Amino acid sequence: MRMTKQEFLTSSGLQVQVLEFWLEQRWLLPEEAEAGMFFSETDVARAQFIRQLKDDLGANDAGIDVILHLVDQVHGLRRVLVELREGMKGQD
Repeated sequence: MRMTKQEFLTSSGLQVQVLEFWLEQRWLLPEEAEAGMFFSETDVARAQFIRQLKDDLGANDAGIDVILHLVDQVHGLRRVLVELREGMKGQD
């Protein structure tokens, strides 16, 4: 489901200034179109994850950068493994 910026703010509970900072940091990467930027449920989940890192674990901005980079790498590797597994099934 695609959400407008306002819908995302409502859904995520973020303040505008916080969202703008997170966008500058590229912690969130919404879809950009001529009509504006659109957010997904994945963006909401990522925002909640960032809030947990900051609020519950006390991660600072530099730590958030590192953690998000590592999480993104893990997700990328999972995608590659699924593709490899699917490719190997076709060879059986």
